[in-house]
Amino acid sequence: MNQETDSLAVALFSEILTVDQLARNSVAKALPKGMVLSHFSVLNHLARTQSEKTPAQIAKTFHLTRGAMTNTLRKLEAAGYIHIRPDWDDARRKLVTVSRSGLAARDTAMAAIAPIIAHAVDQVGADQVRSILPALRELRLRLSDEE
Repeated sequence: MNQETDSLAVALFSEILTVDQLARNSVAKALPKGMVLSHFSVLNHLARTQSEKTPAQIAKTFHLTRGAMTNTLRKLEAAGYIHIRPDWDDARRKLVTVSRSGLAARDTAMAAIAPIIAHAVDQVGADQVRSILPALRELRLRLSDEE
């Protein structure tokens, strides 16, 4: 790489990391009491996929260790937001699904954060956001391939 490419890469990642931190802080403040961003993320994933997942699959989706995901899943189960059951075909595995109360909690959280996200998009402009999405998706795919 040359100096210009290095500078561009540093500027890009600096902006991405700063936007990530600011977005996480804004969203975390708006989440219902007792819910943290990792809980919302897992609930949202399970609600969107509408299928049973193993803890390992969920951990892989979020690029986390199984131990870290197990901790999050335990908290979600204690709150009644998910169901964890044995896999009848393989007793070593467990399967996770979102519960009705988990869907309700996710919907409440979505209602709280949607205006924050919509406001940010309005400030930047829908056309500008639409134009950067393909590049961000491509970057995400390339970074995922490297893991």
